[in-house]
Amino acid sequence: MTSHEAETHALGRRVTAGYAAGSVGTGGFGVLPGLVLAYYLTDTLAVGALLAAVIVVIPKAIDVAINPVIGARSDKDAHTSAGRTRLMWIGSAAIIPLFILTFCAPTAAGPGLGALWVLVFFSLTAIAYACFQVPYVALPAYLTGDYHERTRLISVRIAVLALTILIVGAGAPAIRDAFGGGAAGYAVMAVCAALLIGGGMAASTATAGRAAQSAGEPTAHRPRDGFVALRDNHHYRTLLTVFVVQALATAVMLAGAQYLATYVLDDKSALTLVFASLVGPALIVMPLWVRLGRRWGKRRALLAASALFLIASLVLTVAIWAPGGWIFAPIALCGVAYAGLQTFPLAMLPDVIDEYSTQTGRNQGGALSGLWTAGETLGLALGPGVYLLVLAATGFRSSTADQTVTQSDTAVAGITAGFALVPAVLIAISIAVLSRYERSTRR
Repeated sequence: MTSHEAETHALGRRVTAGYAAGSVGTGGFGVLPGLVLAYYLTDTLAVGALLAAVIVVIPKAIDVAINPVIGARSDKDAHTSAGRTRLMWIGSAAIIPLFILTFCAPTAAGPGLGALWVLVFFSLTAIAYACFQVPYVALPAYLTGDYHERTRLISVRIAVLALTILIVGAGAPAIRDAFGGGAAGYAVMAVCAALLIGGGMAASTATAGRAAQSAGEPTAHRPRDGFVALRDNHHYRTLLTVFVVQALATAVMLAGAQYLATYVLDDKSALTLVFASLVGPALIVMPLWVRLGRRWGKRRALLAASALFLIASLVLTVAIWAPGGWIFAPIALCGVAYAGLQTFPLAMLPDVIDEYSTQTGRNQGGALSGLWTAGETLGLALGPGVYLLVLAATGFRSSTADQTVTQSDTAVAGITAGFALVPAVLIAISIAVLSRYERSTRR
C-alpha cells in the first residue's frame, strides 16, 4: 500500500507512542551536541573559536551529502526481508559507542589532537544518526494518510521531543558538573546521554518502524530524486527552505545558551534555567498549537509561531546593553514559538510527499525525507558554527576547564548578539520565504 492508501482512522496508542519514542533519540542527539560541543571544544580542549567552528560543521556537512543516499538505500531495503528497519537498527546500535567516544578526547595531548579526535568521532556519530533519522522522518507518510491524524501524530512526537530536550538539555550539563565539569564530567555525561538516545531509537524501530514496514513497499528511487523534487515542486522547495533556516536560527540560539549563562549572567549553572525557559513552555502550549493548526491551517499557524519567535528574539537583543534576569521572559516566549516551529513543518511534509508522489506516479517518501533530513542536519550543524564565527569576530578567548577567561566588553556583546540578533534575522528571512508558500487545499 502507498502513503495515499494508508489507513485514515486513528492510529493505535502503541504505534503513536512508538513513533514518539524516536524523539527521545532525535531530541537527545539534536540538543546535546548543539548545546555543549562548541563549549567543550573552546573551554575544555582550548580549541580556538574559528577552528571549533570548522570542527562542528564538517561532520554535519558530510551528512548533507550522505542523507539522500541513505534515503535511497532505505527505500531499496523495503524490498528485502530486513525491510525499512535495517538502517534504523544499525543507527540505534552504532550511535552509543560513537557518541561516548566523541566526548572522550585526550585532553593532555593538546588542542590539535583533541580537535581531530572530536572531528573523526563526531563525523561517525552523525552518520550513525542519519541511518536512523532518514527513514524515521518518512514514517508518517506510511503510517497514516489522514491530514489531521498526521498533525496529531507529529504533535505527540514534538511533545516527547520537547520533554526530551528539556531533560537532556538541563540534566546532561548537570551530570557533567556533578562529576567535576572537566574531561571526566563530559565522559560520564556522554555515557548517560548515549544510552538514552540509543534506547529511544531502538524502541521506535521496534514499534513504529515495524508498523510502517507492514504498510507496503515503496518504489525504489535514486539519491538524486530528492533534488529533482526540490527543483520541480514549489511546496517542497519552500517548506524545506523555511525548515532549514528556522533550524539554523534555533541552533544558533541553542549554541549560545552556555556562553550566555557563563559570561553574561556570570553563572555557569544558569544554563539549566536558560534552557528550561527556552524549552519548557513548548510542553505546555503544544495542545494550543494543534488547535490553532486545525482552525487556521498549518501554514497560517506556522506563520504565527514564526512571528512570535521573531518578536521575542528582537526583545532579547536589548540585553546587549542591559543584561539581567528579565531575559528569561522573552526566552520563554521563544519557547512557546519553538513548539509551533517544530510541529507544523513536520506535519506539512507528509502532505507534500503525497502531492509529489501523485505528481510523479511513484512513492517518493524516502527521497524527499532524505533531502529533508540532510537540510535539517545542515541547519543544526551551521548553528554552532555561525555562533562561533560571531565569537571569533568579536574577540572571544578560549580556555581550558581549569580556568574561565575574562572576556572583553566587545566579546560579551558578541555573545548576546549571537544568541538573540542572529536568530531574529534568520527567522525574518524564513517568514519572507514562507509568505510565498501558495495556499492550496488544506495546507
